[in-house]
Amino acid sequence: MRADVVVVGAGVVGAACAEALSAAGLRVTVLDRGGPASGTTSAGEGNVLVSDKEPGPELELAKASRHRWPELLAELREELGAELAEAEWEPKGGLVVATTEAGIAPLSAFAAAQRSAGVLAEEIGPAAAAELEPHLTSAVTAAVYYPEDAQLQPVLATTALLAAVRARGGTVHSGLSALGVSTDARGAVTGVRTSRGVLPCGAVLNACGPWAGEFAAAAGAPITILPRRGQVLVTAPLPESVRHKVYDADYVGAVGSGDADLRTSTVVESTRAGTVLIGSSRQRAGFDETVHVDVLAELARKAVALFPILADVGVMRAYGGFRPYAPDHLPVLGADPRLPGLWHATGHEGAGIGLAAATGRLVADLFLGRESFMDATPFRVGRPAVLGKVPA
Repeated sequence: MRADVVVVGAGVVGAACAEALSAAGLRVTVLDRGGPASGTTSAGEGNVLVSDKEPGPELELAKASRHRWPELLAELREELGAELAEAEWEPKGGLVVATTEAGIAPLSAFAAAQRSAGVLAEEIGPAAAAELEPHLTSAVTAAVYYPEDAQLQPVLATTALLAAVRARGGTVHSGLSALGVSTDARGAVTGVRTSRGVLPCGAVLNACGPWAGEFAAAAGAPITILPRRGQVLVTAPLPESVRHKVYDADYVGAVGSGDADLRTSTVVESTRAGTVLIGSSRQRAGFDETVHVDVLAELARKAVALFPILADVGVMRAYGGFRPYAPDHLPVLGADPRLPGLWHATGHEGAGIGLAAATGRLVADLFLGRESFMDATPFRVGRPAVLGKVPA
């Protein structure tokens, strides 16, 4: 059957867009060359953060998404039942710390800027930080507590979103590769060319994450989206040892950096299963999937410096993934001005899980031409950073 929209990419961003579009009554088909949440989403830590974004459009999208996630999960529980809608939502809060005297002023200034944008950012001293995290290093010189930071299980969240799409009559295809689009005499999209034939549709949404640039080029409307590799360590399960998402103050700089070279910063958080996730690294190295032991060793060293208790804890596994990176560090959302019927939802880099809920709603608002909760202009597809020359 002809779909109103075919969503290419069954990660959390594609699933959130498909859910929002199907909730509006559209017939939606989702396809992925792997399976749901099998790409970038499966390599995510599940962060829903406002603490790491400076004032601007991405922070506004993050604030909206932080509000939307628990609301959306409650709606899915009502529609699907508690079991299908379980996503391990934990509004645990975040703690950002400095461990040098030089780090105090920048951390305080960043928190002040966020407060001016409506973020709850509570500056606390080392003693209060130790009360929140008893195993934290005594080297902390300053800290900011972010009560709005949260975490969920990204694969479960994606599965719940796609379950809602199916419940509303939509279709989800695994193991189906999108090869491009078909168009009519006017040049408008009429279908998606796949490895098993053409899926007719009224529009196609490119939600391919780090591979969005490849699909856009195959569709005849290239955009600049680059893969930015990251690696994560996972410890064996522990008794409660890390209560919040905790990271050092240089994490914000690593997130906002455009460097191709390796950047690492300390991020430590626990999961409901008791494991501790240790990150994070960022590097533009194409789609090289090699796991680098030296990077993992640096992550481990920095994590132990922040939480000395981790020194004797066994590492259960390590994994890596690719974040979809846009040169100006903003998501790419909306209609492509060059090809009628082609839409994009990508470029969230490492924030896709946190931004997904609001992204879905914003894309649905734009698609349906209805008034939205925020101005989508900063995320427009036609901006120079997205349509310009791909950096070397």
